[in-house]
Amino acid sequence: NLPLLQVIPNTTFRCTGLNVSGVPAEVPNITQYLDLSFSNLTSLGANYFSSLPELQLLDLTRCHLHTIEDNSFMDLDQLSTLILTANPLQSLGTAAFYGLPSLKKLVLVETNIASLTDLPIGHLHTLQELNLGQNNITSLKLPTYFTNLTSLRHLSLFSNKITYISKGDLDALREVNRLNLTLVLSLNNIKCIQPGSFAKLHLGELVLRSSFENSDQMQTSLQGLAGLQVNRLIVGEFNDREKIGDFQKGLLNGLCQVQMQELVLICFREFEDDTDTLFNCIGNISSIRLVHLRLEEVSEVPMAPQVKQLECKKCKFKEVPAVKLSLFKELRVLRITQSKHLNSFRQKFQRLRKLEMVDLSENRLSFTGCCSTYFRECPKLKHLNLSFNSDISLSGDFINVNNLLYLDFQHTKLSGPGTYPVFLSLQKLIYLDISYTKTHVKSQCSFCGLNSLQVLKMAGNSFENNKLANNFKNLSHLHTLDISSCQLVQVDQSTFDVLSELKELNISNNKLLTFDPVIYQPLQALRVLDFSNNQLSVLLDSALEVLPASLVLLDISQNLFDCSCIYVNFLEWIKEKQEVLHNKELMTCHTPAYVKNVSLSSFDLSSCQINARMVSTSVVVLLAIVVFLLLIYKYYFQLYYSLVLLSGCKHSAERGNTYDAFVIHSSKDQEWVIKELVEPLEEGIPPFQLCLYYRDFLPGVPIVTNIIQEGFLSSRNVIAVISTDFLESKWCSFEFDIAQSWQVVEGKAGIIMIVLEEVDKALLRQKLGLSRYLRRNTYLEWKNTEVSKHIFWRQLTGVLLEGKKWNH
Repeated sequence: NLPLLQVIPNTTFRCTGLNVSGVPAEVPNITQYLDLSFSNLTSLGANYFSSLPELQLLDLTRCHLHTIEDNSFMDLDQLSTLILTANPLQSLGTAAFYGLPSLKKLVLVETNIASLTDLPIGHLHTLQELNLGQNNITSLKLPTYFTNLTSLRHLSLFSNKITYISKGDLDALREVNRLNLTLVLSLNNIKCIQPGSFAKLHLGELVLRSSFENSDQMQTSLQGLAGLQVNRLIVGEFNDREKIGDFQKGLLNGLCQVQMQELVLICFREFEDDTDTLFNCIGNISSIRLVHLRLEEVSEVPMAPQVKQLECKKCKFKEVPAVKLSLFKELRVLRITQSKHLNSFRQKFQRLRKLEMVDLSENRLSFTGCCSTYFRECPKLKHLNLSFNSDISLSGDFINVNNLLYLDFQHTKLSGPGTYPVFLSLQKLIYLDISYTKTHVKSQCSFCGLNSLQVLKMAGNSFENNKLANNFKNLSHLHTLDISSCQLVQVDQSTFDVLSELKELNISNNKLLTFDPVIYQPLQALRVLDFSNNQLSVLLDSALEVLPASLVLLDISQNLFDCSCIYVNFLEWIKEKQEVLHNKELMTCHTPAYVKNVSLSSFDLSSCQINARMVSTSVVVLLAIVVFLLLIYKYYFQLYYSLVLLSGCKHSAERGNTYDAFVIHSSKDQEWVIKELVEPLEEGIPPFQLCLYYRDFLPGVPIVTNIIQEGFLSSRNVIAVISTDFLESKWCSFEFDIAQSWQVVEGKAGIIMIVLEEVDKALLRQKLGLSRYLRRNTYLEWKNTEVSKHIFWRQLTGVLLEGKKWNH
């Protein structure tokens, strides 16, 4: 193992705290970033790092260096950053920094440097940042070699021992245009700045934080800045290094002779009751930032101030000072933020005709009647931020601010939205954020009037019945919609019909069970869809088909995915769309239990592959079983009576004949059977015993069993009474079919057919089996005449007497 950490293979190595005494031999010559901090190098000799010609960053923090010899960094042509923080340097060769043609940043913080004169850096023409903080430098006198540092953008001398700045100390900066140079003199102990020291000097930024011992020295020293032209001047304290204490009258008077674009006043502990002089010399500055000032009110504003941007951050206002601020007629941007005491908004802004942006976020404001009455004659107001406040009631009156483009209420409790259309007059609004405002959307016209809206953020709110209905019907230009964390359980079919321009939809952290393709099909311009943290089990094929081709990011993580093999198409799709899917590591199986928490991306699809022959065989067997069951269902009675018949035949010899004949007839002919057939035969001489279903069948036994066992197998003959009702009865037809089977199985002579005289001959011809049987066999006809009856009884009794056994 290497005694170092390879952060990025072959290019970045960290040897921090390994106490190495040189460049480890294991570091390859193509290394670009090398951290040797907290090592034990003590001194650097010539060409010390020549084996690493590709170095771009070298960190030698706290390496106990006391000597850097000439040419120690020779041939490091690519090195852009060199950090030598906290090394007790005692000897620097005059050519110590030779061989660094690309160096842009040199950090010499806490390196025992006492003077700028002997610092051998005059040849570093590419140097942009020089950090000399926390050293022992007592003079700001810049050596002439600074004129060669034409690329210098940042010179930090913070926390040194500079007490006086004299005229001429900064002459080296006048030779070249320094409009982009930041000069940091914070945490020194400046007692005096000689007038003229900064005259005709052009700087990008000058930082003077905790640079003066007391307010008197600060007031005097600031007068020494006369003639300075600077883009940004930062004056004030550090929270943990406050020296000035109170802000006194006239403290900033010295700035009257300084030309600046922006002034930042930061960390003044207390203001006297009378702050009339605060804006005395800074009223003509374009931008003023008041940060962490314990300022409770703005008591006086100079005539015709030119301030265009004003920020008050972490001040002590208890009420929005709208009346005094309305005197800044050139004001375009106003920010009053992060003031934990600010809870009242009663004053009105008036006649700020150039005001474009108001940011009152992260306070504790609570007020009603928002918003038109608070901004009278502010026709250019386009941005209004009231987010992260306590509670605000919207009146629905935005007439005075109907040119608003951006409106932000997020994380402020709102009254009004969702109940009625409070935004009707904001026809030009393109951005609305009402996220986490405890808004409950009841009305489908909640967003009526917002015809130009492109971005709607309303996460963390709720909808009536937890259902997304046709709430966005007039938002046809919407590009971004965030309805995450809204407790949604249902989305109506027409919800997104008009959102054909929507590019980004966040519907995450809800309780949606399905992704209905009909609902999301209109969103064909969608590029980003976040459906994470719902209760989705699968994306069906129909859903995958409607996902737009324009989609570049899809997040469906933290859902309840079903990884059953029936959804193999979805699982294959997951593997194919890895470049589009976001948070893939959070896409895991929920069911079945044996694959729970398995990543969808790494799911083994081979477990779902089944042999094709096995599938085809299974299908054939299944079809055969189905056909077999259908045949059994269709021919159940025939099969059943065949089984009964066959089983009964085995015992027919043993059973004997209980009856002379088994009579099959329609129940509607029962009266004729009793009077004309049963009574004459059973009461006549000789008597015959007939089997009748209504009298002789055993109760509790299947009817087919009774027909065969008690009827056919217990009788010598079968009498079939053929009538119109017999022909129409399915049971009679069934019994006749059994009778024919019985005739074949038993080998009996035949069936005695009695055809009643009223039988419909046409209907008889339709019964092919019966009609054919009658044509081929002799049958009896019943006619209600004496002669016919005499012939009928002679023929019938003759047949019944054949084979009859008499009991003596």
